[in-house]
Amino acid sequence: MARSNKNVVPEAMDSLERFKYEVASEVGVNLKNGYNGNISARDAGKIGGNMVKKLIEQAENQMANK
Repeated sequence: MARSNKNVVPEAMDSLERFKYEVASEVGVNLKNGYNGNISARDAGKIGGNMVKKLIEQAENQMANK
């Protein structure tokens, strides 16, 4: 099955990867470099959910400051 989620800004991948590890550390999930398929869905959701929350906060702050 082909991946359907395409990167809108491929140049941002490195920053998003660092951001993922930063958020994982904040929520207490230990990620290692490379494959992390052994983490629970709950932990993956914590990371993804907090990433989205922080990105929305950042976008709202940028819109408020225009």
